Amino acid sequence: MNKDGKQGVGAAKTFGMMLRFYRERAKYSQEAVGKETGYSKSQVAMIERGLRHPKGEFVPIVDPLLGAQGALLRLAEEVVASGVAPWFEDYLDEEARAVGIHMYYNHMLPGLLQTPDYARASFVSERPPLDHDEIEPGVTARIARQQVLHRKPAPMATFVLEKVAITRPLGGRDVLRKNLLHILDLANLPNVEIQIMDENREIHAGLSGPFVLLETEGRRGQLVYVEGQGSSYILSEQPDVGNCFARYSTLRAQASTPEDSIRLIEQVAREL
Repeated sequence: MNKDGKQGVGAAKTFGMMLRFYRERAKYSQEAVGKETGYSKSQVAMIERGLRHPKGEFVPIVDPLLGAQGALLRLAEEVVASGVAPWFEDYLDEEARAVGIHMYYNHMLPGLLQTPDYARASFVSERPPLDHDEIEPGVTARIARQQVLHRKPAPMATFVLEKVAITRPLGGRDVLRKNLLHILDLANLPNVEIQIMDENREIHAGLSGPFVLLETEGRRGQLVYVEGQGSSYILSEQPDVGNCFARYSTLRAQASTPEDSIRLIEQVAREL
């Protein structure tokens, strides 16, 4: 379920709210807009809720159709420039203010640890393929997001990664090697700890997949972010949150120590 409470309004949500405003003012139904643009009623509804980016000729058609006088065209530029998937905006708002960020990843390096080249390779790997003009804004947004690790006061950031995340040569061996060297630099920060999970473990607490834990501003609450297959959700209610924090504690206990993990990352980087 999605968490309750105040949410930040990102570019996709702003566009969606304004699309609905102009549609209702022009007395068009979602179905009617869909017929004019080649979208289904449900797709138009998803755009209005900020869950989908408008693509193709949707905006050039709908702006004059609804009498927006260029306003929707301008807002659509902000959606593309944000480089962020609509369903990721709420999470980023919380992450930017969190005092604790804790991630378990099992198939690739998390965005907070990626170099631009690695991030670019991850976007290129998307299927169906992303449009060319979506990739570079996505890379820029992902790298800018990493400033949270250097924020004052800095959040405590811990990562538990499966070994394959540091050995899969996404983008090529040189791209991975440079990213591992970048991770070693980040591991020198006093607020960052990185642990690698032994690939031979017979008991493993993370079999349900990757997730992110956030300790919210002032440690007033805890959130769990789960992402997969082009969507995401945020958990804020017990017992779900408590179960995920307990699971992460077990993962940290099962993984190699930060010191041993750094030595392993150094070894993998040398062998690339």
